[in-house]
Formats: sequence, structure tokens, C-alpha cells
Amino acid sequence: MKHAIDVAPFEELADPRLLAELAAAAEERGWDGFFLWDHIVYRPSVQALADPWVSLAAVAAATSRLRIGPMVTPMSRRRVAKLARETVTLDLLSSGRLIFGVGLGSDLYGEFAPFGEVDDARERARLLDQGLDDLARYWAGEFRPVPVQRPRIPVWVAGEWPNRRPVRRALRWDGLFPVGVPGPDEMAELVGEIRQARPAADPFDVVAYLEPGDDPGPWARAGATWTLTDLSSQPGLARVREVINAGPASD
Repeated sequence: MKHAIDVAPFEELADPRLLAELAAAAEERGWDGFFLWDHIVYRPSVQALADPWVSLAAVAAATSRLRIGPMVTPMSRRRVAKLARETVTLDLLSSGRLIFGVGLGSDLYGEFAPFGEVDDARERARLLDQGLDDLARYWAGEFRPVPVQRPRIPVWVAGEWPNRRPVRRALRWDGLFPVGVPGPDEMAELVGEIRQARPAADPFDVVAYLEPGDDPGPWARAGATWTLTDLSSQPGLARVREVINAGPASD
């Protein structure tokens, strides 16, 4: 099992130089990944937000081993050709360390319609599926340069438990990031479904979303391959440093 930090680049953390410093510290302390939330706006108490993609470029330049990426990007609000250029450029900058986390995105705080984006969930799902197909085509060689990672940059698909549509979507790609799984027993059930649908030799990541200090052991035994340690939407810089410096828990 691998372990990552999941950071909301909000308020105190809305500074790409600081995020790069935190990522370098996470790498030094033995973490395997450093991921950033992707939002345009958030709840009213959050006023300052950093762009995750520009910030990830700073993170890539400050690290050499960590896997990095957005967790998660709503593809319906992105132009796929531009996203293809951005993902490949970041994969090259990081020497093949990008993981592309995608999903429908959440509209709890008005991130779509007020900015001229599609807010209907079914249409966002259609755009997500079409966008991923188009992105894979660009990565495969329609655009040059191609990604460092072959056959493609890994794609993790997010979804809310117990919805199975995101699971079916994820099975076409490289991983599943299920949000709200009640516990390891339910994770084991989900992993069992995935193993029935995909050959055992075909690599596929399943991500467990944990709070700081949670024991990853039961999740590893349930079949999760990664943990993302959730630091909430406003953890404060001191708390983020504390969790990073403690290092990942042993599974």
C-alpha cells in the first residue's frame, strides 16, 4: 500500500511556493503522493484558493519521487485539447509522476452554472466519458509530445459510495477513488467486484480516504492499494505540517 497527502490549496495554503515546500517535506518524510483539490470556489468561509494545476507544476519541480495530481478535476469544465497539453506537460516536468484524478465534481457551492458551466449531472457525466476518450486519443499520439508514462497517464475516477456508475466508469481506466466508503468491509466488497470485472494481472488502484491517525491496516487487507490522508478544507498550516512530519502510518 502507498500513502498520500490530500491538500485543499485554500486560505493559508493558497500559495504555490508553500505547497511546493510542503510536498518536498512530505517526500522527505516518506509519503508516496501529494494531491491537490481542484475547485474554483468553495463554501463562503473560504475566500482564497490557489489554482491546483499551476501549483502542481511547482510541486513537480520541488520533488523527485512523489506521485502528484489533482483530486479531482471535473472534466466538464475543461477544454479537453488544452487539458491534454497541460497533463502531458506536467507529466514531462515530473518525469512521469502524474496521476490524473477525475470526476463529475461537486456543485454544493455553485461552481458550475454561475461561471457558465454545465450543472446537470447527467450531462456532466456524458462530458466526462467523452472527454476521457478524447484525452486518451491525444495522449496516444494525436498530439506531440506524448506522455512519459506509457501506455498513458494513469486515470483515477472518483465516485460517491454506494453509487456503482463511477465504478463501472473507473473499470475502463486505472483506478477508483470512492468517497464515503463506510469501512473496510464495504471496501472489501467493492474490491471483490473489481477483481471479478478485471483480470488479476491488470493493475488497478483502489484508494481509501482516511483521517489523520487512522490505521491503514484494515484497508490494506480489504484490498486498497493507496490511502489519501484527508486534511479537510481548512486544516491550517500548522496542522498540515504536523501530519506531514509524522509520516505515513505503517500498514
